[in-house]
Amino acid sequence: MVSQAKSHRKLIVLLVIGSVGMFGFGFALVPLYNVLCDKLGINGKTQNTASSYQAMTIDADRTVTVEFIAQVQTGMPWAFAPRLKRLKVHPGELTRTAFLASNHADRRIVGQAVPSISPGQGAAYFHKTECFCFNQQPLAAKADAELPLIFYVDPDLPESIHTLTLSYTLYDITDKQASDALEQGAAK
Repeated sequence: MVSQAKSHRKLIVLLVIGSVGMFGFGFALVPLYNVLCDKLGINGKTQNTASSYQAMTIDADRTVTVEFIAQVQTGMPWAFAPRLKRLKVHPGELTRTAFLASNHADRRIVGQAVPSISPGQGAAYFHKTECFCFNQQPLAAKADAELPLIFYVDPDLPESIHTLTLSYTLYDITDKQASDALEQGAAK
């Protein structure tokens, strides 16, 4: 009986240690994933700040297709779409396009676009000089907006990549922005 109670305590201690270890691993997984994606050049994450465009040789002999996809967070009352679904560009050429957004709600909503590029290896060669994704996008009730995107594809893009797909998901961050403003006001 005593050895059985001792065995149960040992099992409980091992289960608690295992649970704490799994929680710690889960907590560390996101930063670990981000580091691995950065080092391996996968996941299609694009830069969060504007690149500067320096005059460069445009590879007029090569054409890369850039496709655009747009989606909104489930339940967000916006229409969001690219002006053009596909563009053919020459590496090194500065290209301008736009996305269109419409707020169908009866209230102001603040949106934030999160980009990704496929294939993930292409993200390192896709440079945005201006992008609506760098900033929050407030849109009044029933209002429309044209959201600019200016980019270039690096001429060093591997020859094996012929198509880049730029996808944006638009999230409603109205409540987060309001709570951040309250926190800043309370800190003053």
